Amino acid sequence: MRFPSAKVRILSLLLAGTLGALCLAAVPAMERAGAAPAAEPTTYLVGRGISDVTGEAAEVGMMGYSSFDQKATGIHQRQRSRAFIVADRESGNRVVYVNADLGMIFQSVQQRVIRKLKERYGSLYSEQNVLLSATHTHAGSGGHSHHLAYNLASLGFQKDTFNAIVDGIVESVTKAHEDLEPGTITLGRGELTHASVNRSKVAFDENPESDKAAFPGAIDPAMTVLRFKQGGSDIGAISWFATHNTSLTNKNTLLSPDNKGYASYEWEHDEKGVRYLEDKKGFVAAFPNTNAGDMSPNLNLKPGSGPTEDEFENTRIIGDRQFRKAREVYNAADTPVSGSVDSRMRFVNMEEVTVDGKYTPDGKDHRTCPAMVGASTLAGSVEDGPAIPGFTEGMHSPVADLLEPWHVDPPEWLVGCQYPKANLVPTGMISDPAPATPKILPVQIVKIGQFYLVAGPAEYTIVSGLRIRRSVAEELGVPVGNVLMQGYANAYSQYVTTPEEYDLQQYEGGSTLYGRYTLPAYQQEFARLAASLKDGGTIDRGPNPPDLSDRQITLQTGVVMDSPPSGTSFGEVLTEPEKSYERGRAVRTEFVTGHPKNNLHRNGTFLEVQRLVDGRWVRYLDDGDWETKYRWVRTNAVTGTSKAVITWDIGQDTPAGTYRIVHFGDSKSIFGAITPFSGTTRTFTVG
Repeated sequence: MRFPSAKVRILSLLLAGTLGALCLAAVPAMERAGAAPAAEPTTYLVGRGISDVTGEAAEVGMMGYSSFDQKATGIHQRQRSRAFIVADRESGNRVVYVNADLGMIFQSVQQRVIRKLKERYGSLYSEQNVLLSATHTHAGSGGHSHHLAYNLASLGFQKDTFNAIVDGIVESVTKAHEDLEPGTITLGRGELTHASVNRSKVAFDENPESDKAAFPGAIDPAMTVLRFKQGGSDIGAISWFATHNTSLTNKNTLLSPDNKGYASYEWEHDEKGVRYLEDKKGFVAAFPNTNAGDMSPNLNLKPGSGPTEDEFENTRIIGDRQFRKAREVYNAADTPVSGSVDSRMRFVNMEEVTVDGKYTPDGKDHRTCPAMVGASTLAGSVEDGPAIPGFTEGMHSPVADLLEPWHVDPPEWLVGCQYPKANLVPTGMISDPAPATPKILPVQIVKIGQFYLVAGPAEYTIVSGLRIRRSVAEELGVPVGNVLMQGYANAYSQYVTTPEEYDLQQYEGGSTLYGRYTLPAYQQEFARLAASLKDGGTIDRGPNPPDLSDRQITLQTGVVMDSPPSGTSFGEVLTEPEKSYERGRAVRTEFVTGHPKNNLHRNGTFLEVQRLVDGRWVRYLDDGDWETKYRWVRTNAVTGTSKAVITWDIGQDTPAGTYRIVHFGDSKSIFGAITPFSGTTRTFTVG
């Protein structure tokens, strides 16, 4: 059955949302001073690891903006998973922290990663002590969820992208495990005020003054950094800061880790000399998000705007600002992390939580609701992503006629439960061919010395994150400054707003799935975990989330065959570079190629810029570098003909010398055989 494309896009947007930000709530200025430093450092076992999680680079819908028009056409920079392990040498307890350059960690990925770690390590690493988080880039391949809502723009489940993500995460954890050595951790804090802006200030302003006082500029400026050492050697850093990873717009079709990924690249590659394809131990710099549900990097409050009008330059600038502040905080980090390592995790059916009045604005008991997406979701976060004409933030009227034939009439009690949300689709009532959105979600707290990570499966506004942290800190009896909110952790369920923000039904409120009391429910459930952690007791695992892997479908066609243009062969150069270039110019070359889905080249590359050094060719750049772009262009769909367009923006610091560009690809025959090939341009000089 063929559906009108506009309605399909509407359904995709309303279910998947334009998404927000991975949230690890850094410390508000007024509350940070309460964090008491530890007297003596603890020597832990610490390890770090990194691997490639880049998915299919062409003809697959991208994850984040839920736009059917945004299909991948190549790679700007590769996406990576960064893992840290901290083990308590006395108790034997350990925790794994992963931050991956992904839109989100879907429950499907968490389930498969845990399964693979169990196969390798037995009970050493489990859902209890492994925390998986995402940077929330909107420029990665889609199709790696097991829930219908989040696979619509990718036309269903994409197995190769899913496997690339799972395998890359597991590899990063394995490398961190094999890297474990005695080491120490120190904690630093600072503020960054010119890399974010509140994109939903009208909703923020509805909160009580006691909440708003923690964020005088209506942003969370806190940069929180953990500095890792093995002996006297620095090995890595985790730098949390709240801003959406959406400097690149929904017009971009090149895979990229966006501004967070650039910050990691600048520290690892430019500052520390890491070369990702050399498979050596190097400095690992993770830049996770925090409670950034209402934090935008688009400082002019429109997509791709601020501080410049160039989305790639904005990506670089916002990433650079995060790197420079993180490095400053890192260099001054002088609070030793000291104490035990522990963790607690359980699953909660978020559609059926009875919330104690202790956590609600009116002091009365309330309930969460089966999931529902509101009409204002389709307005999009207009500061970061797309909007559908006819939809505006703050909508309170149903729009069922726009959604035929998918319209589902919710019962009156559900409409009342979700009030004042205007129903668009009650996703909690959709279960075929797979559930549209999750019901049973993980909540987790990880303790590393005096430092606590509260890991939630959503994107939290800055005040939502603050309230959760206050609830957890109160239960633990610790300063709120020692508690951080880690969003996009272990699963994904769109937004969490405060009840006051929810009432306004801006984009974030319309995307708060489980109703007005979603946040109070999280406060209650995290407080339960905190109580168990404080007492040292166990806590029940909760209901078992279903494994939906056998209910996945895809409408995306695979590669049938590749063929070169008549009279050419795979790898042949179609456009040669000029004979010489000055720094600041761009080299552009074209090759006969095959489909990049034939081989993702994970932990590899589709291109190399090679430099002649002492009579031999050495790799200077690859497709993970900022200065290069690999684009795949279909030239004839009938014959399966395509070309690779490779560009290199020559940096001002490029050494003078002789260079060439090499393309690596793979072709598929009509019989299914896949054959690797390469092609090399003529030489040229840079001077």
